[in-house]
Amino acid sequence: MLLCAACAMQAKERVIERPPFIAWNSTSIEIDKLVISDTATVAYIKAFYRPKFWIKIAKGSFLADPDGQLYPIRRGIGITLDEEFWMPESGEAEFQLVFPPLPENVTWVDFSEGDMEGAFKIWGIQLDKKAFYKRDLPKEAIVHKINKEAALPVPEFAYGKATVKGKIMDYREGMPQAGRLHLLEPLRWTSSLQEINIHEDGTFEVEIDVITTTPAIFSFPFAQVSCLLAPGKETKVLINPAEYCRQQSQLHKNAKPYGKKAYFEGYLAALQQELSDNTIKTNLAGNPRSHFDRIADKDANSVKEYFTELRRNTLQEIEKADMSRAAKEVLAANTDNTTAINILMADDMMKQAHMFTQKLNREQANEYYRDTRIEMPEDFYSVLKELSINTPANLYTPEFAYIALVARRYQELLQKTLGTSEGVLFQTMEALKYYRSIEDFTPLTAEQKATLDALPEPAYKELLTALNNELLRKIEENKKKSGFTVNEVGEVSNEELFSSILAKYKGHVLLVDFWLLGADPAAWPTKR
Repeated sequence: MLLCAACAMQAKERVIERPPFIAWNSTSIEIDKLVISDTATVAYIKAFYRPKFWIKIAKGSFLADPDGQLYPIRRGIGITLDEEFWMPESGEAEFQLVFPPLPENVTWVDFSEGDMEGAFKIWGIQLDKKAFYKRDLPKEAIVHKINKEAALPVPEFAYGKATVKGKIMDYREGMPQAGRLHLLEPLRWTSSLQEINIHEDGTFEVEIDVITTTPAIFSFPFAQVSCLLAPGKETKVLINPAEYCRQQSQLHKNAKPYGKKAYFEGYLAALQQELSDNTIKTNLAGNPRSHFDRIADKDANSVKEYFTELRRNTLQEIEKADMSRAAKEVLAANTDNTTAINILMADDMMKQAHMFTQKLNREQANEYYRDTRIEMPEDFYSVLKELSINTPANLYTPEFAYIALVARRYQELLQKTLGTSEGVLFQTMEALKYYRSIEDFTPLTAEQKATLDALPEPAYKELLTALNNELLRKIEENKKKSGFTVNEVGEVSNEELFSSILAKYKGHVLLVDFWLLGADPAAWPTKR
């Protein structure tokens, strides 16, 4: 009798191992298993977070079914609700969350901690895995055949509007209603963030001024997708958050794909598809710390050989890939951009590598950084002549903005090494000089406006003129405002500016806000 009772109890349980899901807003918690019985729904959670940091599950957490019925959390097992749960050294942990039972006809649920800032949310947790895998993709999910002989078009310069029309697959009420467009253009790279409003049907549309082929990133809480924009061109993108999140998931990344993370139509759609699908890492400068163990306390030539070997290996991987000539050219150019960044900043990285691997404290690190000077061999930078960092193909790459900003510190060196002061890199560096003035809230002078004509591409002048006019408009608007006092500090050096501001308040308590308005590597001081 007891055996029969146990079998009957087990028969009433539904167990969904690693249920697929539509989207999430954090990679910190994942559902390893759902066990649904007549008495409870138990979510077996695996947490992935920084060691010795904490996460928390709110008492107000709940599951919600397609009809809007809520199933409030009852308790945690292995975790206390509303209390800090400290992650172990491994950065991984397990616990269970207990909810009321779910009706048999429910095919998916959402998990939410509520609407407070930072709340964990997982949308569309699938209770019927077979049905989910059999679902049809929308008609907009067009897969382009790769034309291996397709050449990369030379980007055209023109000041005009680029249009993006997008749609989020499986979008539903309760999912985030906004995202951002980040333009990876050298001039506005550190300041260009445009808000995106998502409509109820998951569609969105953006128009933005650009001057040539320009990479951009769409960032949502549940997905991040790169695309290419161009003046007068329309890009259509269908974003598949389920596949994007699967690729980010620790538990699902090796599972069967749910399609592509994005589908493209319109401007260079086939190329955009290839670049979106690419898994070859071409940003060799994205994580400097990853190089520290290899370059710490090595001589300059050994460091150069390390970075050039890294480049060679990446280019070989690109050449072997099943891609078009166009896609390979873009990936190779991005590899060269980031190799150049590593070479140009090698002396700085060598210092940082020593400080990191030797585990110097702050005082020791400051002293070492201040007192250490690394002499680079005379021919150290000659390798830059082998890199494609000054060609039109670079305009397609996401890291061209980064190399343009870094290169400003080394403009004279680059001119001497490359034997030219012309080309897209030098033209961009010249335009950056004018944009920095505008970004610093200083309108262009008559002399600067006159020299804009010297830029080889008129589109730069049109963009800079438009940005300058917008700055003048803001200044005039600000002049009309009241309720504050503007204090003049006079002619003082940058080093004395803060002391000059504080001088008139000597003997008083003063609250000061510090704002980081940009991240231009060319403006980095020697001592950080």
